[in-house]
Amino acid sequence: MRKAVSCLIVIFGASGDLTERKLIPAIYDLFLQCMLPPEFGVLGVGRSPMTDESFRQKMEGSLSHAKLVANTSPEKAKEFLAKLYYTAIDTTLADDYANLKTRCNELHEELGTNGNVIYYLATPPILYPVVAQNLQTQEMNHETDGKFVRLIVEKPFGTNLDTALALNKTLLSIFNENQIYRIDHYLGKETVQNLVVTRFSNGIFEPLWNRNYIHHVEITSSESIGVENRGGYYDKSGAMRDMVQNHLLQICGLVAMEPPGTFEADSIRNETLKVFQSLRPLSDEDIEKNVIRGQYTASKIRGECLLGYRDEPSVSPESRTETFAAMKFYIDNWRWGGVPFYIRSGKRLPTRVTEVVIHFKQTPHKLFSYLDGTSDNHNQLIIRIQPDEGILLKYGMKVPGAGYNVQTVNMDFHYSELSGVHLPEAYERLLLDCTNGDATLYARGDAVEACWKFINPVLEAWKHNPELKVYGYPAGSWGPENSDELIDDAPGWRYPCKNLADDGLYCEL
Repeated sequence: MRKAVSCLIVIFGASGDLTERKLIPAIYDLFLQCMLPPEFGVLGVGRSPMTDESFRQKMEGSLSHAKLVANTSPEKAKEFLAKLYYTAIDTTLADDYANLKTRCNELHEELGTNGNVIYYLATPPILYPVVAQNLQTQEMNHETDGKFVRLIVEKPFGTNLDTALALNKTLLSIFNENQIYRIDHYLGKETVQNLVVTRFSNGIFEPLWNRNYIHHVEITSSESIGVENRGGYYDKSGAMRDMVQNHLLQICGLVAMEPPGTFEADSIRNETLKVFQSLRPLSDEDIEKNVIRGQYTASKIRGECLLGYRDEPSVSPESRTETFAAMKFYIDNWRWGGVPFYIRSGKRLPTRVTEVVIHFKQTPHKLFSYLDGTSDNHNQLIIRIQPDEGILLKYGMKVPGAGYNVQTVNMDFHYSELSGVHLPEAYERLLLDCTNGDATLYARGDAVEACWKFINPVLEAWKHNPELKVYGYPAGSWGPENSDELIDDAPGWRYPCKNLADDGLYCEL
């Protein structure tokens, strides 16, 4: 990885959970790897009254979340904490930004950052346009004299197509597109990036990566936890907005994209945009038949009684918000014509897993029988994003002895087998890329809008058509049984376990 460029990182919402759990630990990991220059600093901004010293004391506990913290000394932590600063303002008041501008200028001078600044919006989404507009009033959005000014925006990028369009319009009236970094932490995961490498660095895969050899593609992201203490937020969001519209469609874009001309940000993002623009629009009939939503119900797992979604704190007892979403769709282009894509995501499923499964077509003539008594076998390539990150290939081999019975076997690689290699956290990689002006792993505005355009009809149908069902599923199961009906011309969903090479069972983990 390239070393970061000198800059000041200004975090709005610095007293919040994201800063403490993810951002400061990620920056600390970069610091411990000597990826940050001496000329850098972090300025926390929030409403909570704190001094530089009290902010440092608050963040000291967050350093334990860093991956490399076990190999550090107290002196290193002290050296890093000295780079943290804090300014209290009301982010909704334009006049307070004059004080922020003064503090930023003082720190640029003190740290020698050459005026380079990254504004990180770790605030509620409703404040994104407010902060941007207030930065503009103090002319803190301009790039001059060779310095850069960049804005990192956390998801959600709107709550539907109209709000996404409005947010993009506002941000682009203040910043240029090349200044805006819409962060999707899934794209920062090492195994998501490995999707591109697996496809385009191996001659054995790319010739097969099309409608001629692939039967269908399956993308799963499951969580074993419920909504925890986020019931108030989640009840206004749901699985479709929270996971499918952003994370999983972005992964789909990398799976389905054409080879880029060069490995540069614009080239790669141009190709993923073409995928989103090729998504076949969902008709009312498609939404009724090919989109399933569910809600987890009360269940008992390992002796623990788990609440149903509607019984969770801050959730309406009559809520129709989905905690599970599954859908079947098509990409109408030359490479993928007729190949179904399946996506599912949910809470209170048996285990926490995110993976992509490429199901290859069967051999044209079935010569052998399998040990399970069938003659069907779909070779599978599984790219595991989390946990137990790695790649698994399933293929048939002869069972020793008389006859020609075939058994499916595994060929697998696990990142954990690489000794002495640091697997960076998503925020670690993405923050470093932003300092270097590399937007490859960030979502572009037109791609965000294209994803919303595809998903918006589903949200509108769910909102206005009470006849569309919300299916219940017991906490700890793989979602509503109706989701199995989506895959109608092949073996059903793959049922993964926590460990990559263990699968095929309805197991509690």
